Amino acid sequence: MAYKATYLGSNGWIIDFTNCKLLIDPWIDGELIFPPGEWFFKGSLRKKISTPQDVDTILITQSLPDHCHIPSLMKFKKDITIICPKSALNLLKENGFTNVNVISPSEQINLKGLTIEATNGAKVPQVENGYIVESPKGSFYIEPHGYFDENIKGRKLDAVITPTKDLSLPLFGDFIKGTKVLPKLIDCFNPNYILSSTTGGEAEFTGILNNFIKVEEIKRSFQTPILDLKCMESVMI
Repeated sequence: MAYKATYLGSNGWIIDFTNCKLLIDPWIDGELIFPPGEWFFKGSLRKKISTPQDVDTILITQSLPDHCHIPSLMKFKKDITIICPKSALNLLKENGFTNVNVISPSEQINLKGLTIEATNGAKVPQVENGYIVESPKGSFYIEPHGYFDENIKGRKLDAVITPTKDLSLPLFGDFIKGTKVLPKLIDCFNPNYILSSTTGGEAEFTGILNNFIKVEEIKRSFQTPILDLKCMESVMI
């Protein structure tokens, strides 16, 4: 069996299992602005991204604007099924979403033949979510900041969606740890593919924070194929 993974840029993905179509952390419309304002950090899409059709469920990993992007989420019906960490609950309800399901690390939700298990994600500053999604049609793990949950029980998965670069700031150090976590993820899940996420896509970034971000690339090779998809590019897993 197989499923189709489509990269939307930044943290966004569509995972199509045929019987269930997941949309993850979409940024498809409007600007991306972090408090206290656009002078601090602002992202702009170079190209318009069409609203994905026939989405069953939206999966949110974090409450931050680059994961829970309200202008993008407003493109969908207010009763669409959303699975998210506790940190995003009030924000989603304030914007009128009525079918919001909070899941905490080690908890599971069963949905249309999928088992969605939350794992400990990055602490920004509260602990957010990663997810392990398993079904007869395929499986994957996703966590957008390169945080590895030591409580995860090792298992074979088809794919791991993770950053493959490190991003750091002076004084604060790494806030995305792609290169550092990759060996652990490969050991834990023995995936067939690594899908590179978080730092790609058709976007431009401005603001004072952007001037201080340092990027570190992978300096070693892995036997597991690393797929660095372009925005709106798809692959069968």
